[in-house]
Amino acid sequence: MTCTACSSCVESALEQIHGVKKAIVALATEEAEVHYDPWLVSYKTFIKSVSDTGFEAELISTSNESNNICLKLEGSSTYSQEQVDLIQSSLMGFLGVKNVETDCKNGSIIVSYDPDTTGPRCFLEVIDKVGFKASLQNDLGSPDRSKEMKEYKHQFFWSCAFTMPLFALSMIFMYISTLKSIFEIRISHMFTLGMLLRCILSTAVQFVFGRRFYKGAYMALRHGSTNMDVLIALGTNTAYFYSVYVSIRAATSSRFGEMDFFETSAMLISFILLGKYLEILAKGKTSQAIAKLIDLQPEFATLLELGEKGDILAEKEISTQLIHRKDLVKIIPGRKVPADGIVVSGHSYVNESMITGEACPVPKHAGDKVIGGTLNESSILHVRTTHVGSETALSQIVRLVKTAQMSKAPVQKYADKVSRHFVPFVILAALITWLAWFGAGLSGSYPKSWIPASMDEFELALQFGIAVLVIACPCALGLATPTAVMVATGKGASQGILIKGGQALENTHKVQCMVFDKTGTLTDGKPAVTTTKLFSDLSLANFYSLVTAVEANSAHPIAKAIMQYAADLQEGSYDSEKICEVEGFNSVIGQGVHAILEGRRIAVGNQRLMQHLNIPLSETVQQHLQHIENVAETSVVAAIDDHVAGIISVSDRVKPEAASTISMLKAWGVQSIMVTGDNWGTAKAIARQVGIEEVIAEAEPNTKVEKIKDLQNSGIIVGMVGDGINDSPALVAADVGMAIGAGTDVAIEAADIVLMRSDLEDVLTAIDLSKKTFSRIKLNYVWALGYNVFALPLAAGVLFPLIGLRLPPWVAGAAMALSSVSVVCSSLMLRSYKRPKCLHALKDIKVA
Repeated sequence: MTCTACSSCVESALEQIHGVKKAIVALATEEAEVHYDPWLVSYKTFIKSVSDTGFEAELISTSNESNNICLKLEGSSTYSQEQVDLIQSSLMGFLGVKNVETDCKNGSIIVSYDPDTTGPRCFLEVIDKVGFKASLQNDLGSPDRSKEMKEYKHQFFWSCAFTMPLFALSMIFMYISTLKSIFEIRISHMFTLGMLLRCILSTAVQFVFGRRFYKGAYMALRHGSTNMDVLIALGTNTAYFYSVYVSIRAATSSRFGEMDFFETSAMLISFILLGKYLEILAKGKTSQAIAKLIDLQPEFATLLELGEKGDILAEKEISTQLIHRKDLVKIIPGRKVPADGIVVSGHSYVNESMITGEACPVPKHAGDKVIGGTLNESSILHVRTTHVGSETALSQIVRLVKTAQMSKAPVQKYADKVSRHFVPFVILAALITWLAWFGAGLSGSYPKSWIPASMDEFELALQFGIAVLVIACPCALGLATPTAVMVATGKGASQGILIKGGQALENTHKVQCMVFDKTGTLTDGKPAVTTTKLFSDLSLANFYSLVTAVEANSAHPIAKAIMQYAADLQEGSYDSEKICEVEGFNSVIGQGVHAILEGRRIAVGNQRLMQHLNIPLSETVQQHLQHIENVAETSVVAAIDDHVAGIISVSDRVKPEAASTISMLKAWGVQSIMVTGDNWGTAKAIARQVGIEEVIAEAEPNTKVEKIKDLQNSGIIVGMVGDGINDSPALVAADVGMAIGAGTDVAIEAADIVLMRSDLEDVLTAIDLSKKTFSRIKLNYVWALGYNVFALPLAAGVLFPLIGLRLPPWVAGAAMALSSVSVVCSSLMLRSYKRPKCLHALKDIKVA
């Protein structure tokens, strides 16, 4: 596809099919996504429909469901219906297979199955047993442009092989007297040897290497649309067939002396083929982000085969694509994790920076989750796979990026409207240019000295008309937005920011008010011990040894936070003997726990527990408790033998980057509001810490939605940052919903943007990336529109009367070819995007 007229034509053809609900065709990625009713229509109809519009199509996938896979039969280009039926019946008889759909023409098989029962490894074995070979088709790869690149390169070089001698015959040999006399040998009347050679060479270029433009123009006109191919075909045909007319007149007349333009059409086609080749090269670089993401997945994995008792019998190297759910895989140091799973045994550090952006390696123990594509660094891990194939976090990230690249930003709609009327306008402009110059020449409105020696009035006018046809470039307009969106979404993914579409990318930099949830967004989302105040002679280690002995029997989140703090304090070791010695354990709901340990009564809980057990609180203790309440923390009092031994402060700690993020948003003119379901005291204290002035506390999910709608009704563009689960109604209601803290759950339907790293500074990065992207898109449009605004009058000859400047059609064609390449290269500049410098400065301040 060359421009938006092509993609619109294919999109329209697909949407007209009965049973199709929606079709999206992306120019930059050259892919179509069709939402349809499978009971009414098949994907084969879509492929035929695309073929009817003049383009080639092949199936990528038939569903977003993870339990559908596509297999490709190998060894032959076509298969008989009997062979395909044999494979289909063999697969349908396999346990766990729900449905099998085959295409004997393409040798493809689509299998629907239960991933808990079977998987692709079993299907390949079944196909192998019936005497065929098959491979798994991956639908996540970026478009393979190698064939198209090779084709354009091949055609360009062959076109040059004919065009260069043609150019020499027309422009060089005519000025060498010896050669000129040879090529001016007359064959019939005024028809010379040079004219014959030029006609033969030009015909080969016009109809062999320029065939694709004829085909594209025919298909476009057949469906009632116009595209770049129409302009190219008109321009080259005008030059070629006028030259044919000149040749026929020369062969039949003894006094006809007009010049032919065979070199014009050939050079036009050669330069346009070069431009398309360069454009495809540049387009390939826009999708490198997806290629890099896919490369994170290792090619092979080590599968552990287990015996009936769970003992390891053997190890086997298999393709990562053939891993099943619940397989046990071995990951040695230096190897990548092949799929998402849970550590069964082993302890190691895993580098997750390539997925989450977290720079420090993360420790992994038995029971911890690991993400496919991450790097095991220190020791051997045995992992039980939970998500494989298209279910993995990495696959979902790639899918999100591809979906974003498929979607159209609202700003692109204007370009589509312009492109729709662009070609008819250019054809009209070319016709008016030719008539104006030809009419002016016939009426003697300009001096005869303006006409080059080898031309007359008609030919000069024709040159101007052809130049107008071929210099106009709707391609640059069509590529201005999608190429920039492709690069930006890929760049965002590499930094842990998953942008779900062009509209989200466009709206983000327009946000005027950002609404924040508190728990899990501005705070860590889990209680943690902040300070410990002792009121006895016990050491900190002995104090926590007694407290944890009692708290170990509690399942309360605060108890777990205290246990975790004690474990870190004691380097991961508990005194199991003391835990076992606890007697008379009692848990009081809403208050705390108490028990007897080594003959001493130990109570750990809040003030109400102390009152319940008649444990006195001194004035000093009460002052400290009041201070803890003022800073919005939770107090846990520990008493030994009815005397307060210490007070532990527990809080959901504010993220270290929260205050700096709010401050930077304020500097950028973005208002910040906190809406939380927590109590007013805690909400106000957290708001003071981070610098938020407007707070809404004790809010239900619908209260958050109402606040966002109130802001929107007042004309404010609203962003929402939440955890993506409790805040999903608000994320949907906001103009831009950002889900933070997604971890491996990247498929959050409610959010427009997923911040993988759970870092609030990524909110700033998302806004800055949006600003930079749309500045680049504006620059692309300025160039694309500016090019056409200045190039069309220049090609029409407005400067010719003033300074004698005239663009030959082949120069105009070269300018047109390079204009779209320049737009793609402009978008590629976004690959050098770096996080805002202010974030680095904020990090330096925090360190200081």
